[in-house]
Amino acid sequence: MSSTRSAYWRGFRAGAPFVLVVAPFGLLFGVVGTEAGLDLAQVMGMTVLVIAGAAQFAAVSLLVENAPTVIVLATALAVNLRMAMYSAALVPHLGGAPLWQRAVAAYFMVDQSYAVSILEYERRPQMSRAEKVAYYFGVVSPVCIPWYASTWAGAVLGGRIPPEFALDFAVPVTFIAMVAPALRTLAHVAAAATSVAVALALALLPYNLWLIAAAIAAMAVGARVELWMRRRGTWT
Repeated sequence: MSSTRSAYWRGFRAGAPFVLVVAPFGLLFGVVGTEAGLDLAQVMGMTVLVIAGAAQFAAVSLLVENAPTVIVLATALAVNLRMAMYSAALVPHLGGAPLWQRAVAAYFMVDQSYAVSILEYERRPQMSRAEKVAYYFGVVSPVCIPWYASTWAGAVLGGRIPPEFALDFAVPVTFIAMVAPALRTLAHVAAAATSVAVALALALLPYNLWLIAAAIAAMAVGARVELWMRRRGTWT
């Protein structure tokens, strides 16, 4: 087996456990989307074009509240600002890949593909760029394809899914599984703690504006702590 093929299947195995939460996550969005008044084409269009569950849930909840379009877009953008940081972190590893590979990787960049891949790259610095690209797409395969399928199933089945299935457990479980291993430095912990504190303090703001405030505050605090740690020479 070639090294790139081996890297792909290693990534596939690393991403496969996320199916346990991605599938109910997608089912839940399909149900929520249809209950919010979206038809099947609209639900699937959002899933295929946005491919970001947290932003999709935030946008749909605001649409139900008849929030202004600018608020819906700003909230979805704030929720997904982390993707810009993910991209910057992956540039040293994937930046030299062909343009088409980078374009496809950018489309499939989700929390799981970033979190799993960056940990592997740090554990195996000897990996070639081709192996890194293959590993990334390996992680994506068992995550994104089930996301599409489960969203479609949720939209089609709708209210026929028994409430005792408690699909909403998938949202917090997914993010806990991704965030916990990433809290490796004081900057990471400071950003996470700030986002929680600001979100709770401003939870009563209309149109989920607390999301925007929490995201901006967390990034500012995390960047400030990182600079402080670099100056003190404690960045490890």
